[in-house]
Amino acid sequence: MTLSVFNTMGNRKEPFVPLVPGKIRMYVCGVTVYDLCHIGHARANVAFDIIVRYLRYAGYEVTYIRNFTDIDDKIIRKANQEGIPFAEVTKKYIDAFYEDFDRLGLLRPDAEPKATDHIPEIVALTERLVRAGKAYPAGGDVYYSVKGFPGYGKLSGKNVEDLLAGARVDVDERKNDPLDFALWKASKPGEPAWESPWGPGRPGWHIECSAMSMKHLGETFDIHGGGKDLVFPHHENEIAQSEAATGKPFARYWLHNGFVNINNEKMSKSLGNFFTLREVLGKVKPEVLRFFLASSHYRSPIDYTDRSLAEAKAGLDRLYRVKEKVEACREAGAVPSKLPPGEDVAPLRAAAERFAASMDDDFNTAAALGHLFEAIRVLNRLAPEDPAAQREEAGIFLAGYDLLDPPLGVLGLLRMSARDYFRQGAILQPAGGSLTVGAGTPLVTVRPGAAEILGRIEARRAARASKDYSEADRIRKELEAAGVLLEDGKGGTTWKYKE
Repeated sequence: MTLSVFNTMGNRKEPFVPLVPGKIRMYVCGVTVYDLCHIGHARANVAFDIIVRYLRYAGYEVTYIRNFTDIDDKIIRKANQEGIPFAEVTKKYIDAFYEDFDRLGLLRPDAEPKATDHIPEIVALTERLVRAGKAYPAGGDVYYSVKGFPGYGKLSGKNVEDLLAGARVDVDERKNDPLDFALWKASKPGEPAWESPWGPGRPGWHIECSAMSMKHLGETFDIHGGGKDLVFPHHENEIAQSEAATGKPFARYWLHNGFVNINNEKMSKSLGNFFTLREVLGKVKPEVLRFFLASSHYRSPIDYTDRSLAEAKAGLDRLYRVKEKVEACREAGAVPSKLPPGEDVAPLRAAAERFAASMDDDFNTAAALGHLFEAIRVLNRLAPEDPAAQREEAGIFLAGYDLLDPPLGVLGLLRMSARDYFRQGAILQPAGGSLTVGAGTPLVTVRPGAAEILGRIEARRAARASKDYSEADRIRKELEAAGVLLEDGKGGTTWKYKE
């Protein structure tokens, strides 16, 4: 199956064709380092980490760039509040970023540019836009002229006239138009500043990413990613200023991850349901959180609840119980052999291919997990009760596991030994604080968790789409036998546990 991705530019799924065969250049907007990262940052970073891992697994040579915004109004405000230089604030929170995301197993990008290290490139790009008549100086500031770019709104689908109608009256009369945005900001007394042709100042937010991505990836590259909240105005403005300067397409594919809700509500400090990643990782195993985030399609909203975390833990525990058996076989001296023929092990033999087909469908991790769990059920039937006495069976079991290990690695799962994983204990206290569970205490029954069920539902949908109705019926019956009832309706398939 050919890789296809949902391109926000055009709002459609389309085949992915890199600019250079076999090579992918990818830029993802990183965090503004003025505070600890929150659970929404975890969603975005894990999503793109899995995408990069899969692209490399699929054989692409990927150059992956993720930036840090290290100069911004919020950073300056934080520095003033704490009475320290802004660079101390940014170093503190960059260090915290690494500490938190290393625990989640994120790969380090090929480069992690910071805005303050790219001031010459930012100034040069701004000068280029001024010379082209696409931007204009105004009292030490430099503004981009939105109306001078006919394609403005093509990413977000917004209409310039509608935006103008809804715009507030701008108090800054130096701007030619209320929609124009700052490329360069004149410094105020006491603020960090760099020299420029327009006087001392600092870059605007949008120009940073254009300058950094073009320096590291070129004027046109393959993939630009980020959260849905960045589509407008940040990514829209990146396109406008970049393409006005170069006359070339900026990024060819735009990928955006969905939001995290907390108990079906938008995460918000005002609602009291805002959680930093550090708070969450103080209560939940990092790999449980990663499994939970991988259990939904990256573009879909995901609901963070105590129940969903418990179900994620139950699913991950099942995987680690398999790894526990693998370790026992290896300790007994068994070595991988080969799988026997027959339909009984067909799902295991086909697992990697089915995993890849799901990931080729816009990185559908939910469906991919479903196929892996189906293979795990088959693999469990091959597990020897006494590996030392059943060397042949142990060798077959290890051969089956070796087929699943690389796809699980794409998802960043099973990174530690089973012994270490179970030694960590269970979820201590999920975000809502309603569960307090010690090591070895089961959180849920052995029924399949939501991640596994949704994956199987997606696999059934794919089977029905390809008119493999016997496979779709088999999945339904399999779930029913496990205590899960499916209901098909106009809005799709829903599920519930049997009473």
